Amino acid sequence: MRSMTGEVGVSDESTSQGSGDMTAGLRHDVDVVKETFSLSEVPREAYYMGLAGTIPYLTTSVATVFCAWQINHSTGGYGVILDEKNATALLHMLEPLQIGYGASILSFLGAIHWGLEWAGYGGIQGYKRYAIGVVAPAVAWSTILMPIEGALITQFLGFVALYYVDIRAARLGWAPNWYRTYRFVLTLIVGASIVLTLIGRGELPDHIPAPVDRAEVFRMGDDESKEKLAHDEAARASKEKKKEAAASDDRDGEQKEDKQR
Repeated sequence: MRSMTGEVGVSDESTSQGSGDMTAGLRHDVDVVKETFSLSEVPREAYYMGLAGTIPYLTTSVATVFCAWQINHSTGGYGVILDEKNATALLHMLEPLQIGYGASILSFLGAIHWGLEWAGYGGIQGYKRYAIGVVAPAVAWSTILMPIEGALITQFLGFVALYYVDIRAARLGWAPNWYRTYRFVLTLIVGASIVLTLIGRGELPDHIPAPVDRAEVFRMGDDESKEKLAHDEAARASKEKKKEAAASDDRDGEQKEDKQR
């Protein structure tokens, strides 16, 4: 009996000690995450100005989703706030604004490494650091010549790749240690904006022309626009009927199987 009691006591003690170690380890992991993503070391001016710099990108993304929603919910060519023609025209105006601004920001982030090189931060690195400032604007400039979806995806990949380069630069001492956390926050906002734009454009009706045909939008008459919209609405209604019919067939089949059982 004593041995059993002794074993139980040892087991309880070891269990409580193990749970304490687990809690301490969890707290340590949480502290590491907080320290990693802490913005306390980021200069306030850089942080606020950087956040302000993401506003145009985020605004154009939200506006794209709004235009897509207006076009999809227009009836007879007239939406809740904008009619289909004006919403389409605004959508095509937003395309070069977002791509052009994204290209300028991507070029700016690459040029930061030139400034760090001239300041001699982390020592003189020469061509290795200058190359970052050359490749970034080259990629950014190429997106201006691409179709809108291709340009958005390329810029997204460019921002992510440059973020990886900035992390490496901070680890090597080529940039301040806080720069990688700072870049993570800004890259997250810009990346989310690009994804939001792609989602909005993915919901556009089939009759909305591509950017290369934007001139046709301004030449298009109201009757032709309404005709295309009616055709798109009829196609959507046909798809909905097919889905309902398929769902009804599935339900009928399940009922037959239940009766047979």
